[in-house]
Amino acid sequence: MKKLILFLLLISLFLSGCSDKTKNRDVLSKVQGENKIVVGVKYDSKPFGFIDKDNKLKGFDIDIAKGIAKRILGDENAVEFKQVTPSNRILKLSSGEIDMIVATMTISQSRMNLVEFTQPYYKIGQAVMVKKDSGIYSTKDLNKKRVAIILGSVSEKQLRLLAPDAKIKGYKTYSEAYSALLNGKTDAISSDDSILYGFLYDNKSLRILPERYTKENYAIAYRKDEKSKKFGEKVEEALLDMQKRGEITQIKRKWIK
Repeated sequence: MKKLILFLLLISLFLSGCSDKTKNRDVLSKVQGENKIVVGVKYDSKPFGFIDKDNKLKGFDIDIAKGIAKRILGDENAVEFKQVTPSNRILKLSSGEIDMIVATMTISQSRMNLVEFTQPYYKIGQAVMVKKDSGIYSTKDLNKKRVAIILGSVSEKQLRLLAPDAKIKGYKTYSEAYSALLNGKTDAISSDDSILYGFLYDNKSLRILPERYTKENYAIAYRKDEKSKKFGEKVEEALLDMQKRGEITQIKRKWIK
């Protein structure tokens, strides 16, 4: 019995040591050792990240992540996708559950305090989507109206300046906000114009107001620590190469009609 206990103790110490070594590896070494990059993406943000009718994950951000994996690991399929939302993506990144975020994430000063960003890969503006017969034609018309935003997004602050009397309603996902608009539970959705255009693909009874009340950039986020520095540099290099070769422009033409 004593020999068995001693054996189990040694095994436990060995596994613990292996775990510590894995934990202490920098992100680039981990990614290369596992031959995959774990990427946080959205599953409900057509045309950037969505599940199609064949139950396959597709979109602009998916292709961006694959292009980066191809350059870092030599295989565009050397990537594992995990679903994130605006409210949990930074938490999942910080905890180590994912290696980077490619999920329509805009650069902001508050986020720069928490994560590192690459250069931008897509320019967007905040916009408002309503039903065609809503009688809403500008952000001023949103006062006293119910406006859906996505929790964790950057829409709310600027919207409150433009329409201080708007009734802000927060939703966890874009699909929930979209359903609320269709079902009459809210009068409008405020979000990135790129996301809102995705809903117009499937529903011509909606329209996007011409006004854009912010100018922002999507970028890839990775952890803000020394262990992620080399990985971040590789991601940046890959993104630059995709831009120089015109691959990002091709991806845009593919998904943004």
